[in-house]
Amino acid sequence: MNLPRSLFPFLALVWLFACTAESPIDGNTPSPPKSPQEALKTFQIEQGFEIQLVVSEPLVQDPIFITFDEDGRLWVIEMRSFMPDIDGEGEKLPLGRINVLEDTNGNGQMDKSTIYLDSLIMPRALGLIKGGALVAENNALWITYDDNGDLIADRKELFDSTYAANGIPEHSDNGLLRNIDNWYYSAKSKLRYRQVKGEWIRDSTEARGQYGISQDDQGRLIYNYNWSQLHGDLVPPNYLGRNPNHTSSSGIDHGLTIDRRIYPIRPTLAVNRGYIPGTLDEEGRLLEFTAACSPTVFRSNLFPEEYYGNVFVCEPAGNLVKRNVVKEAGIILEAFDPNPGREFLASKDERFRPVHMAVGPDGALYVADMYRGLIQHGSYVTPYLREQTLKKDLVLPIHMGRIWRIVPKKWKPSAFPQLSQESSEDLVQRLQHPIGWHRDMAQRLLVERQDRSLVPALEIMVKDGTNELGRLHALWTLEGMEMLSSDLLLWLMSDPSTLLANHALRLVELKILEEPEILENFHVFLMNEAPKASRKRALQLALSASILPEASQITLTEILFEKYGEELLIRDALMSGLQDREFSMARELWNNDNWEKGSPEKEILLEMLLSAVIRKKNIQEIRELVQWVEKSKDNEDWKVNIALNSLAIQAVENQNLGLLEYPRKPLIIDLAEKNLSDNKAEMLKRMFQWPGYSPTNLIASSVSLDEIALKQFAQGRQKYLASCAGCHGSDGKGVNRMGPPLAGSEWVTDNETRLALIILHGMEGPLEIAGKTYDAPEILPVMPSHSTMDDGNIAAILTYIRNEWGNQAGPVSGRLVGTTRHTNQGRVYPWTAGELNEHIKRIENPAPQ
Repeated sequence: MNLPRSLFPFLALVWLFACTAESPIDGNTPSPPKSPQEALKTFQIEQGFEIQLVVSEPLVQDPIFITFDEDGRLWVIEMRSFMPDIDGEGEKLPLGRINVLEDTNGNGQMDKSTIYLDSLIMPRALGLIKGGALVAENNALWITYDDNGDLIADRKELFDSTYAANGIPEHSDNGLLRNIDNWYYSAKSKLRYRQVKGEWIRDSTEARGQYGISQDDQGRLIYNYNWSQLHGDLVPPNYLGRNPNHTSSSGIDHGLTIDRRIYPIRPTLAVNRGYIPGTLDEEGRLLEFTAACSPTVFRSNLFPEEYYGNVFVCEPAGNLVKRNVVKEAGIILEAFDPNPGREFLASKDERFRPVHMAVGPDGALYVADMYRGLIQHGSYVTPYLREQTLKKDLVLPIHMGRIWRIVPKKWKPSAFPQLSQESSEDLVQRLQHPIGWHRDMAQRLLVERQDRSLVPALEIMVKDGTNELGRLHALWTLEGMEMLSSDLLLWLMSDPSTLLANHALRLVELKILEEPEILENFHVFLMNEAPKASRKRALQLALSASILPEASQITLTEILFEKYGEELLIRDALMSGLQDREFSMARELWNNDNWEKGSPEKEILLEMLLSAVIRKKNIQEIRELVQWVEKSKDNEDWKVNIALNSLAIQAVENQNLGLLEYPRKPLIIDLAEKNLSDNKAEMLKRMFQWPGYSPTNLIASSVSLDEIALKQFAQGRQKYLASCAGCHGSDGKGVNRMGPPLAGSEWVTDNETRLALIILHGMEGPLEIAGKTYDAPEILPVMPSHSTMDDGNIAAILTYIRNEWGNQAGPVSGRLVGTTRHTNQGRVYPWTAGELNEHIKRIENPAPQ
């Protein structure tokens, strides 16, 4: 056959493309290990960046944690006994190490290794300190010391035997992040640590996250869970847990995004739940996070400006790193994926396992790659994963590992600064450095040096510095040195920078404990500031109000609630400081003329207050509360109904059986039987006893829920008020232009799995309830997902709404929610009514195989 010569160039291009185009990866074939040079060719990275090798095996093996010390040396935890075979045999062997890596010639590659500590059992966490390190291993926390500076530990002392007591790697304490407040915090932990006057102390704090913890420029802690990629604190630690009579539902463990989607560039069949429909797409690629870990706030100016403050998240099961842009929305943090469909970093190498990240002294993003086939701990290896792992030869080899560095293209490495050799005066100036690592490290070193001659320079920086973050670090450096003056703090409370002023308020609270005489100045300032406070300012005022005299705190609470009462976080902040003052606050509002007419936020705050009063079990206060109800002019007043509800629910949740004894049947029982459902009235009666009646005589069948479900119902009420009442109303009747009614809704009572799916994934479009169609603008066009909420809390809410406002249906278990979550992985968009109903039909009537 003769072809026209004019086609030759075209055919040549076709042939060239056919020869060079990559064939699709077969996810069923083995994935043999690649050399670092081969692995480099498998990466896909965001435009404008490149990934560079810093170090690889044998110099580093099984890295799970990385951090830089003051001289740019890279400290690595090597978990070398992790899953040596498919059954995890040998896990308890002392093979773990702390490895210190150095770049001795400044070429950007680590070429020297020093084993700081060897023969460790499953080392888990590392926090650098003066002359040594905090090290978690063998289910405990140890203080280790390098006495002669040779980077080899000379002493190891047990510090806390309770740290990481759960030996399962996926579920034990980890992190040891040194926060701006000079405390070391961990994920999966309720503990924090710091050194005071040369002595290490331990304190309790809120539980946070699963694996990995970071901080932003303001010192807000950022963490996550394997199923939910980004959570964080909206308030400073240890504020919202102060009041044992109130459980906050916001502020701590805030989900920054409900977006769980990921975009691997290769099939990922060897994931634990790959057999569940919806876990993988048609090409066998993971659809959503299943092993999210080690969120890292990028506090560096090395990348373009829009990357500053982004949070990067590892997904080792998907062989990728996700980028999230974080924005402030008032007092809330929100995050989003700037490039849906394409990850910041992804690899076609199935053994690329990014498990931890750090920002280096050079401002680059460093990634610890465990580089192995099997990363699932033996406790959770499913039969499916076992089959896939063995079929694809992913168990061996082990003891490999790489550290990668992500930098802008054409970036060249240079030698790291030696901060240990810098003068203290130079370190003070370094507090203003544009890269967060330098600010954090300079603060740590200055606090450890305790050079009191620096106090004037630090105070000048706090007062007159032009760099807001430098001023903030100087402030906390003074705190760490225990050299904060009350005059400086009182002056700083009025600073134009809300960030500095709010941190000053926190510190004044602590200062008042040492110098009570400054309380009056603090008192006057707060009362003058409250009426004009911005939302961010009001949040800290609400948190700080607890130190005021009771009458002033009540007044301040009223002012702040009037301005920002619709904010759940501000309500929780107010409640957190009202310990043992809830009754006085409730009495003030009960008798306040401005509270004659209710509103959703007023109903929620009053119920929070009354619930706290009842939880405290002060008999006299509860008796007075009963009198308020009985003396009310209008027995159907909204406040009466709130009080009756609170008494009923707290009777169950806190087992207040027969707490109040009366000589005759109290009037409030008649009011309860008139105003509440039969179930609720029976619940309320449990709190009372009188001649002829004792709660122990209750017939269990008179209440439709058993004792476990009743407690779940009570907990669900509090969660509902926090998360749902704003759209659906505290009475379940719906809120105009927000959400449809839940009372009498077949969507609530008919099918618990369908209901769980609505909470987990959200819902959009019109829906019919009791014969009426609801659609925008009568309600919001989309109900958002609440997937960042854990299974237990979702189950409690669902149990509550299925048995309130006349609804009556079975309880929902956390197991059902968890199973529903896992068996519907991959669903990342809200359901429509028709689509959800069809999905439920398929579940209930699966097609024959």
